[in-house]
Parts: sequence; structure tokens; C-alpha cells
Amino acid sequence: MTVLVHFRGCSRDYGGIMSALGSESWWKKTLYITGGALLAAAAYLLHELLAIRKEQELDSKDAIILHQFSRPKNGIPSLSPFCLKIETYLRMLDLPYQNYFDGKLSPQGKMPWIEYNHEQVSGSEFIVDFLEEKLGVNLNKNLTPQEIAVSRAVTKMVEEHLYWTIAYCQWVDNVEETQKLLAMNGPLSDTLKWLLSHLNGSMVRREMYGHGIGRFSKEEVYTLMEKDMRTLATLLGAKKYFMGSKMSTLDATVFGHLAQAMWTLPGTRPEQLIKGELINLAMFCERMRRKFWPEWFVEVEDLYYDGDSESSSSSPAGLLDFGLFSRTDTLDDSDSGSQSTRQTHTPSPESDHSLFDSDVGTGSENDIQLKEEIMPDLEV
Repeated sequence: MTVLVHFRGCSRDYGGIMSALGSESWWKKTLYITGGALLAAAAYLLHELLAIRKEQELDSKDAIILHQFSRPKNGIPSLSPFCLKIETYLRMLDLPYQNYFDGKLSPQGKMPWIEYNHEQVSGSEFIVDFLEEKLGVNLNKNLTPQEIAVSRAVTKMVEEHLYWTIAYCQWVDNVEETQKLLAMNGPLSDTLKWLLSHLNGSMVRREMYGHGIGRFSKEEVYTLMEKDMRTLATLLGAKKYFMGSKMSTLDATVFGHLAQAMWTLPGTRPEQLIKGELINLAMFCERMRRKFWPEWFVEVEDLYYDGDSESSSSSPAGLLDFGLFSRTDTLDDSDSGSQSTRQTHTPSPESDHSLFDSDVGTGSENDIQLKEEIMPDLEV
């Protein structure tokens, strides 16, 4: 009898435990606590990995400090169109700057952002306005009022519309490939890359839905992307730059966005378009890369799409990290006689070509002929 009573008591306890385990609220609380702890640990480790420079007090007196995300693995300077836009803009103006890859967002939660004379400015448009006012620089000084209006309209199309379609392709439709480009090291690097890329993908989905473009289907999003890219191709035409023979701020904006399609999305719809039917956009991107990013080396195969995603995804040589950068040439598009003065024009050890004026790593006649066939008008 005693044994039976004890057994019945145990049965009641066991049943109570199972009932508690089956309680939905119990599971929710456990999930929230566990998930919160994991996210907190991941956030701490992620911060430690992204902060590749020790935190220190920066002296921004008469110096431009550019805060941005870390360089990705494949050679492109940034997976952020806006970070690439601003850094290219600084190079176009020959403004010395100091990169700071701390992963720290601005007080407004934006990236990139700059510090200059102890003033902080975020948002690419406000950064440009700030530098124009403080330093008296202006890439649009040769534009007419009508051209400035067209430039602003196209900028808004690129940054407020095309941007979301490219972000969708990067962080939602091809998130696994984008994840591989993140530069992280350490025993938990793969886990952190997976976590960061999928968290970013979730944020992109949510913000796209709030924007409105995320309420459409995948095919509809790509249709909108193609319309924007065709508009840019039509506007560019056979010109060297979007507003004519002279560079403008619009060129930095468009380059920052199209470079993502050109070099980070192998085998995707945007890459097929830009390296195929809309080849003038690829020529523009390559022109900008060679003129302002001579240390960013790409293979000739990366300049066109042949239908084989494997050949399009070959990783170029690693990007050299020029923390402090200043171009020594002027904004004159006539480059004859000035190339010998550029410090970055050092011959490649594998070739008699410099990294600035050649897209090939060898001096073979076949490679040179191929480059001339697919990129016939890439004078910078």
C-alpha cells in the first residue's frame, strides 16, 4: 500500500511537471530568456570582431574621419552603397581622410558618418552639403541649374528606390552568398556571419515593407530594379559620366550602388543586366574604379557576364587598406602627361602594366585583345 501511494504521488508530480512543460507561457518565457542571452553574447562578440581598431579618442582637427563598415573579403571597398559613395566622393575631390572601421553607428543610427573639427555629420547627402560649406568644394560647379535638378531627381531614384531592390538581392534573395563576403575571423566567425547576415536580411525585409516596395512579389521587385537600371543606362548613353564629360556628385552616388551589382552578386539578375545588355553601365563602373580605386584590382572576367556564375565569382586580389588616402592628380579629365606623377601607379610585378591603367594581371596578347573587344571605350 505504501509503495502504491508513493507511486501515485510520483505520478501526480510527474503529471504536474509535464503539464508545466506543455504550458505555452513556460516555453515562451524560456525561449525569450535563451534567445535574449544568445543575442546579447552574439552582439558582444560581434562588436569585438568589428572593432578592428582599439577604441581611442580621435582628433578630427582639420582632418576628415570617415566611419564605415569593415572591408569585405572580395576586394570591393564596401557592401554599403552609401559608404562606397562617400569614400569615392572624397577621392574625387582629392580630400585626405582617415578611415575608421569601428562599426559604430552615428548618434542618428546611420552609417557612414564623418567627424571634422570635432563636428559629427551623418547621412550621405548632409555629409556632402557639410563638406561643400566647410571646405568650399563642389563637384557640381560646372552643372547648369537644370542639370542640378536632373541630378537630384536621379539621385533620389537611385537612393530611395533602386537601393532597396539591390539590398533585396543582396540580403534576402542571395543572403547566403553575401554572408561569405563578410570579413570576420575567429572560432565563432561562421556563426556570427550567419547571425549578422540573417538579422540584416530581416531588417531589410521589414524596412522594405514599410517603404512599400517590400509588399510586392520577388518578380515585381526585380521588374522595378530593371526599370531603374534601364533608366540609368539611357541617361548615361555614350557619355563618360552621367552629366557629361565632367564628373559630378551623381557619379559617386550611382557608382556606389551599381558596384554592388557589378562585383558582389555573381549570377544574379542585376549582374546579368549590367554586364550584358546594359554594358555601358559596366563601362562606367570600370572607368570609376580605375580612376579612383587603383589598388582595387579585378580580373577581366569580372567585367562581363558569360552565363557561368562560377567564372563570375572568382575572387580578385585582396583590397589594400589605404587608411589615409589622398589622390595627387587634379579633376582634369585630360590625364595625358599626369600619370607619371601619381604615386599609386606602380607597375605590377606580374606585368608591365600598372594596376591603374590595366584590367589584366598578365601581359598576354589574348587578354589585352579580349579587354579591347568588350571594353572599347574605357579611357579615364
